[in-house]
Amino acid sequence: MKLKYDKEQDVLYISFNDEPIFESDEEKQGIILDYSVSGGVVGIEILEASKQLGNPTKVEYEVA
Repeated sequence: MKLKYDKEQDVLYISFNDEPIFESDEEKQGIILDYSVSGGVVGIEILEASKQLGNPTKVEYEVA
């Protein structure tokens, strides 16, 4: 999994794998899901990330 935050565009992208993006859907305003040809989720793009997440540069990682 990779996270990339573009401060200039205020966009956070979470990539789950390196599969090519076949289709994208804006499930809710500002939340775009990218899908592979098999229908699996490849990534999530969050527009206006600082407004939706507060601090998109703060990352916490937990394994349970």
